[in-house]
Amino acid sequence: MFCNSYLDYFSLFLSEHNVPVMDIWDKKKRSEIMSKIRSKDTKPELILRKALFARGFRYRVNDKRLPGKPDIVLLKYKTIIFLHGCFWHRHEGCKYAYTPKTNTKFWIDKITSNTERDKRNLRKLTILGWSVLTVWECEIRHKYKHDITPLVDKISVAIQNNLPHKIALRFYGEKENEIILVAEDVVEYRENPK
Repeated sequence: MFCNSYLDYFSLFLSEHNVPVMDIWDKKKRSEIMSKIRSKDTKPELILRKALFARGFRYRVNDKRLPGKPDIVLLKYKTIIFLHGCFWHRHEGCKYAYTPKTNTKFWIDKITSNTERDKRNLRKLTILGWSVLTVWECEIRHKYKHDITPLVDKISVAIQNNLPHKIALRFYGEKENEIILVAEDVVEYRENPK
């Protein structure tokens, strides 16, 4: 491999000989940087919430009463939307879901426990009768960066497809001490989101 500078050569040597690379910041500075990473009201979250609100969806945010404190809860549609960060929740096949080169064991354990917790919460929510959608950070930051409309369209379709069918029983009459019942789907008429 061709090295442009002494620094390139040195970093290549360190990586080939499995020498642990030190952090470029001291512990105090690293702690300060990590503390600024938010768990709620992130920029992608705000963008998605604003787009859903503009479409007429009303929701709750980070509802503590539900497993996993979902990012967006659409009560009317019995649907939950999690907006996952690709790094923190291990988005398979995404270039942003990498394992850091320093303190590797810690990060593998941390991210594995995050994904296991996500699976447990998904199971609990499904048992409770909720439909769960997952939106990945890279979709908002990169794929739909300039126009989030296609993503909101997909979410709208998923929500509409998950609506439960209600069945109504109507009495149609009596015939010699027999009650005649007919069960039919109740269709709720409402405007589809644009």
